[in-house]
Amino acid sequence: MSPPGHGQPRPLRPALILGVLGVVYGDIGTSPLYAMRASLIHFQSEGTNPEAVLGILSLIFWSLIVVVTVKYVGFILRADNRGEGGIISLMALALSALPEGTWLRRAALVIGIVGASLFFSDGMVTPAISVLSAVEGLKVVDPIFEDAVIPLALVVLLALFLVQYRGTGRMGAIFGPVTAVWFGTLALLGIAQIVQNPAVLAALSPHHAIEFAATHRVVAFIALGAVVLAVTGGEALYADMGHFGARPIRFAWLFIVLPALVLNYFGQGALLLANPAAIENPFFLLAPEALRLPLVFLATMATVIASQAMISGAFSVARQCVQMGLLPRLVVRHTSETEEGQIYLPQINFALLIGVIILVLEFRDSDSLAAAYGIAVTGTFVCTSLLAAIVFWRHFRWPAVVALPLFGAFFVIDATFFAANLLKVPQGGYFPVLLGITLFLIMTTWKQGRELLFARFRQDGLPLKSFIARLPQSRTIRVPGMAVFMTSQADFLPGALLHNLKHNKVLHERVLFVTVLNEPVPFVAPERRREVEALAPDIHRVVLRYGFQESPHIPKELEALKEEGIRYEPMQTSYFLGRETVVAAAVPKMSRWRQWLFTIMSRNAVPATEFFRIPSDRVVELGVRVAI
Repeated sequence: MSPPGHGQPRPLRPALILGVLGVVYGDIGTSPLYAMRASLIHFQSEGTNPEAVLGILSLIFWSLIVVVTVKYVGFILRADNRGEGGIISLMALALSALPEGTWLRRAALVIGIVGASLFFSDGMVTPAISVLSAVEGLKVVDPIFEDAVIPLALVVLLALFLVQYRGTGRMGAIFGPVTAVWFGTLALLGIAQIVQNPAVLAALSPHHAIEFAATHRVVAFIALGAVVLAVTGGEALYADMGHFGARPIRFAWLFIVLPALVLNYFGQGALLLANPAAIENPFFLLAPEALRLPLVFLATMATVIASQAMISGAFSVARQCVQMGLLPRLVVRHTSETEEGQIYLPQINFALLIGVIILVLEFRDSDSLAAAYGIAVTGTFVCTSLLAAIVFWRHFRWPAVVALPLFGAFFVIDATFFAANLLKVPQGGYFPVLLGITLFLIMTTWKQGRELLFARFRQDGLPLKSFIARLPQSRTIRVPGMAVFMTSQADFLPGALLHNLKHNKVLHERVLFVTVLNEPVPFVAPERRREVEALAPDIHRVVLRYGFQESPHIPKELEALKEEGIRYEPMQTSYFLGRETVVAAAVPKMSRWRQWLFTIMSRNAVPATEFFRIPSDRVVELGVRVAI
C-alpha cells in the first residue's frame, strides 16, 4: 500500500548526512533551549516537583515518537510529489487527485492556503525565539548581561537577514559540521546528568504522561501548548525532502537527532530532579560553569542555522505560492549558478525582518514568544494531517478504512496540541493568528481576482482561430521582425494584439502567441516543457509549462524553438504585453474591500518583464481596463 518512491535512493555518504543535519534539523535541534523550561514554568509557583518533571518528560518523549517519528518519518515522508515535499507540494498532490468543482477539492485548497499562511508565521517566530533563547544564556553566565540580551539578539538577527542576498552556498559549508557538534554537545550534556540521576529514565514509560494528565487535567492541558515546542521543526523533515531524499532524513533522525534530543531532555529532567531551582534555565545549567560562555556561542550559531533554514524555506514556499497563483509576482533572484533551489526574494526577506524585529521588541524573552510559536506550528501540523489523509486515500489509493482512521488519529493529536495553544492567544498567540488570517485573505483574494480576470478575458475575447481564419482577407500590413504576444488564455486573442492593430495598423511577419502554464508538480520534464502549434505560416502558438519549484525564463525557451524550425533572433524580436487596470463592474463580483486589495496587489506585482526575464528594452506594454 506504500506509494511509489521517487528515483533511486541516494547513498548515505557522510557529507550528505552532514547536509541533512545542517539544513533539516536546525529548528528541532534548538528546541531543548526553551521547550523544557516553557513546559514546566506552569508549575514553578508550587515548586518543580518530581511528578511534574517526569510527566512533562514523558509527554515530550512520546510526542517525539508519535508526531515526528511515526507520523512524519514513518508516513508523511512517503508522500513525495516527484521527489518534493512541503505543505504546498502536499496540497498539489491532493488537488491532482480530486475532480474540479467538488467540495473536497475546494476544502483541500483552503487547507493548503491556511497551512502556507501559518508556515510564514512560523518563519517569523522561529528566528526570534531561537536567537533570543540562545543569547539569554548570557544571563546564566553573569546577570550583568541581562540588559544586553535584546540589543545583541537584534544585531544577530539583523546581520542574518542582511546577508541573505549572498545566498546560502557559502554559509552552508559550515552548517553541517556546526550542527553535528551541536547534537554531539546535546548528547554529552544529557548523559553527564543522567549518569548522576538515572531514576529520570522512568519517564520513558508512557504511564507517567497518562498519570500526569489525569492528575493535573487543566494545567496539564495548558502545558501541552509548551510540550509541542519539542517537536517544532517536524514539518522541515518533509519540506526539505526534495533537497536530500527521504532515506538520509530518516537515517539522521533515527540514529543521530532523536537520540541526542532524548538524552538532552532527560539530562535536563535529571538536573531538575536533583535541583528544582535549575528551572531558571535548565539547558545552560547542564554545562559546567567554565563551559557556559562557549555553549552560548555554540547555541547562537545553532539558532542562526535554524533561522536560516526557516528563512530559506519561506523563500521557497513564497515562490511556490506565486507559481500556484496564490500570490502576485515577486522578485526572485537566483544566488547560485548551479542550484535552482537557492533563491533570494527581497520582498519576503524584508517582510520577515520587520516581523522578527517587532516580535523581539514586543515579547522581549523566549518564554513570552513560546505562546506565539505554538499556534503556528500546531496549525501547520493539523493542515498536514488533513491533506495527507486525502493524498493517501485518493492519490495513493489506500483503502479508506486504513487511511482515514490512521490520519484521523494524527489529526486528533495535532488538534489537541492546537487547542492547548489557543488558550495562549491573549499572551501572544494572537500574532500568528492575525498574521495567518491576513495572509489567508491575501491569497484567497488574489486567487479569486485572477480567476474573475481570466473569466472576463474569455467572455470579451476573440477566439484565436477566428482571427487566424480572417487574417488573409484583412489586408493587414506585415512588417519585418518577430512579435511575441504574452497571453494567459491560449485560445483567445491577446488584448495587446488588438490594441496594436487598432493603433499601429500593422502585424509582424513572424508572430508567437506565448502562454505560461503552472502545473501542480515541482518540476516539468524537458520533453513536456514546450508545446508548439502552427496556426498559419509564420504564426505559432507556444505553451510553456513550469512546476511550482521553477522560475520562468521566456527568452531561453524561445531560443530552444530553433529545434522546432522557428527562427528566433533576440535583437529582431519585440514583446507585447498587456497591463490590466482593474475597475469595478456595474455589478461587482467581488466585495469592495477585496477589490481594493486585489487592485493594490496588481499595481505592486513585479512587472512581467522582470518575472519572465524578458529584456526590458524589447518590450511594448499596452494598457487595458478590465471590469470585474
